[in-house]
Amino acid sequence: MEDITKRPIGIFDSGVGGLTVVKEILKELPKEDIVYFGDTARVPYGSKSKEVVYNFSCQIINFLLEKNVKMIIIACNTVSSNCYEELRQKFPNVPIIEVLGQGVNSAISYTKNKKIGVIGTEATIKSGRYEQKIKENLKEAKVYSRACPLFVPIVEEGCLNDNISYWVSKKYIEDFKEFDIDTLILGCTHYPLLKDSISNFVGENINIINPAIPTALTVKKYLIENNIQNLYGGKCEFFVSDKNDKFDFISSMILNKECNAEKINIEKY
Repeated sequence: MEDITKRPIGIFDSGVGGLTVVKEILKELPKEDIVYFGDTARVPYGSKSKEVVYNFSCQIINFLLEKNVKMIIIACNTVSSNCYEELRQKFPNVPIIEVLGQGVNSAISYTKNKKIGVIGTEATIKSGRYEQKIKENLKEAKVYSRACPLFVPIVEEGCLNDNISYWVSKKYIEDFKEFDIDTLILGCTHYPLLKDSISNFVGENINIINPAIPTALTVKKYLIENNIQNLYGGKCEFFVSDKNDKFDFISSMILNKECNAEKINIEKY
């Protein structure tokens, strides 16, 4: 009988952003085997329709299931906000954990004045899922949302906390101070890589929520409760839909380890 504990965790994102989730998973669960897929050929997802994002996600999940994963983490807020429930229905036989709900729970636990900012891709903000989930759990909350479409391409180009990210952050974030928020959700897994630039403009007393952190804790809790935690692994495999040196370079910066991604034809799935 197969030992499910030794099966890997599948994680996917539109590009390198989901590696911020991998980073936190490795902190909490260093002995888990991980299979990561970044859809570098089709990034960004934020400007695409819900139908396209769903179809891309189905292809990726089919690939991860072929890798015999024991659970799947949607490390992409655009996917989480637009088709999480549909994907759970499509793939009922594998546990699926997403980042959006984890970010909401953290924000609600941190806010004191109940004024919460959310930044994300155009598709994430347009979906309204963050505001909906926040108000389901904190009815009196005021939510201020903004799409920041340039952040993802900036990260994918490797412009992390430099002059370019500084000025784009200024454009998007500076007037959030007017809303008197005390908490800001980074509603895209690419955005924590720009946290230094973003923090320049929200004020020093603002709680900046990186949903990758509570997501990792949720995954750890699930594995322990279901007695499927791996205590003897630690292997990471990386796959992309388009191979370029930028992915390996940026991923090595994020994870502080060499990441030699393999290109696959994701569309055959």
